[in-house]
Amino acid sequence: MPLFSQALPSRGRGALRMAAGVLALSALALTAGCGSSDGPGDNPGAAASAPAGFPVTIDNCGVKTTYKRPPARVVTIHQHPAELMLALGLGDRMVGTAYPDSSVLPELRKAYEAVPELAEEEPSFETVLDAEPDLVYGGYGSAFGEKEGRSRKAFADAGIDTYLNREYCGKKQVTMEDTYAEIRTIGSIFGVSGRADSLVSDLKGRVGKAASAVDGEADVPVFVYDSGDKSAFTAGGKSLGTELLRLAGGRNVFADLDDVFGDVSWEQVVERRPEAIAIYDYAGSGSVEQKKKYLLSQPALADVPAIRNKRFVVLPLTATLVGIRSAYAVGDLARGLHPESFR
Repeated sequence: MPLFSQALPSRGRGALRMAAGVLALSALALTAGCGSSDGPGDNPGAAASAPAGFPVTIDNCGVKTTYKRPPARVVTIHQHPAELMLALGLGDRMVGTAYPDSSVLPELRKAYEAVPELAEEEPSFETVLDAEPDLVYGGYGSAFGEKEGRSRKAFADAGIDTYLNREYCGKKQVTMEDTYAEIRTIGSIFGVSGRADSLVSDLKGRVGKAASAVDGEADVPVFVYDSGDKSAFTAGGKSLGTELLRLAGGRNVFADLDDVFGDVSWEQVVERRPEAIAIYDYAGSGSVEQKKKYLLSQPALADVPAIRNKRFVVLPLTATLVGIRSAYAVGDLARGLHPESFR
């Protein structure tokens, strides 16, 4: 993607080729992994029975799927679904990832690198099928782009289940509650609800700690800069980024923009006088340093307090999406906007 593009990066042969014997062994291994107390030696019908807590039926963006047992071979398209899976300890179920946006969380990097990367961007339908998944988990709506042949129907016709991050279900308003709900839903699909609850508790603790540290501080007016030159592509009031800023002691100066993202004029940026600029960092949009250089070089912005004081905070795009990174982002933003509260 060229620097300062006006949109976010694109953000999907038959039945699976697995012998019946391999399927049966996989099913037994998954049943044991999910804590089932029944063993095939004690119960001859155990191999055919559903693990404890299954079947599970999920209505995801209008697509209803019943999982008779946890998925065993998963392809994630986009980085935030992959990180969520890994944070739930499901790396052994992953057979492929695609389209990394930014650096992976350090504690997940080793596990992430152990999963084959199918493509630097969105893989073709055939590439996904070659990995023989039983579930494809997409992060952006474009994971299941119909024009690219990766529609959810196409996967269903091939006998493969799909799940799309709830941020792209058309709700239009995204909050931290969506993050927690996403984690719990994936926990249900994989039979690891206990892990999901623990992860949600940990993330809520991170958010609460950061929010408490800046409680009582004056909100810092922040302009979110994603990309753009003729106009600025920014986060609107319905974006998760707006809530992250609020929790971190900031205020999105374009919170009145009635959308998740949108274009605004540079004259509007000047008028709203942000005291800090949050730069979204992701592959293909130009480096953070290029974005800073561009903003600092514009004469029209010279009197904007954030530009005059060279006050920037940087967030990987993955930290502003429905996934585990959003909770980390609150702490990072709070430290950037109110460093005195963390000394």
